[in-house]
Amino acid sequence: MADVAKLAGVSHQTVSRVLNGAPHVRPDTRDRVLAAIRELDYRPNSAARALVTRRSQTLGVVSFESTLFGPASMLDGIERAARSAGYFVSVTSLRSLDGRSVQEAVDRLRDQGVEGVVVIAPQVSAVSAVARLSSPVPVVAVGPGTQSLVATVAVDNRTGAEAATRYLLDLGHRTVHHLGGPSGWLESRHRQDGWRRTLEAAGAPVPRVESGDWSARSGYEAGRRIVGLAEVSAVFCANDHMALGLLRALHEARRAVPGDISVIGFDDIPEAAYFSPPLTTVRQDFGELGRRALELLVEELAGVAHPRSHVLVPAELVLRASAGPTAARG
Repeated sequence: MADVAKLAGVSHQTVSRVLNGAPHVRPDTRDRVLAAIRELDYRPNSAARALVTRRSQTLGVVSFESTLFGPASMLDGIERAARSAGYFVSVTSLRSLDGRSVQEAVDRLRDQGVEGVVVIAPQVSAVSAVARLSSPVPVVAVGPGTQSLVATVAVDNRTGAEAATRYLLDLGHRTVHHLGGPSGWLESRHRQDGWRRTLEAAGAPVPRVESGDWSARSGYEAGRRIVGLAEVSAVFCANDHMALGLLRALHEARRAVPGDISVIGFDDIPEAAYFSPPLTTVRQDFGELGRRALELLVEELAGVAHPRSHVLVPAELVLRASAGPTAARG
């Protein structure tokens, strides 16, 4: 740092202020310091800084091994938000989110000097694991909603499912069938709750739920069962991949979408707009999810206590071509 200060013609303290993003530095001075840093290829010693400030500027994230769009996008949103806030991220991925595994993961992250921990907890088992955590550093959970005893951030799955179901009913469909996700996932339960609650409020029949495992294959298999039911005119799928499998089964059975059967998914994966037909779906804002999670964690680090604070990020219905009026109205 002394070499940077000498080359830029400034004090050691000015270099420090530039490196820490302090606002009260003249633009021409900041430019000279940054030019000197580039010329000397200077890299701050994070370990030394941590010893002085007692701040590692590192946050831990506990996730689980999954390539599913939702959890992977949650992790991406958290990492992006952390970088924007000036934090490094250390990620621990687990095969299962049981109490012992989550506690051991948090302990390992603490040994690395993290200042706080985010736990991605989309499964029912993870909620109880987070509730039993013992941690001297702040913990924020992403995904569990109001069941958790720690501060949480989650997508409003119920309201998103309600919007999708209500949209189909408003198009004139007598009822809406549901292709649900695995029962051990909170998203699956909340989306099913929203679907059922909307049908009951409208006085519409509540059909038996067809269940899948989030995969396109399970959606296809459920679709082959659904095509044999003459009364089906609309299906709300708990995620887009299962909706894709359903579309394939309907195509093979020569059932037009949306002419014969309307389909709505959930997630708005990048490929959803390119399905045939383009998929009407419920979009989750994972960038906002990560930002709000980091906001809660940074506030706790600053001493702002908000026990049992539960933030719901709105979901948005995205209208495309896979849902339309019933054949009778069309």
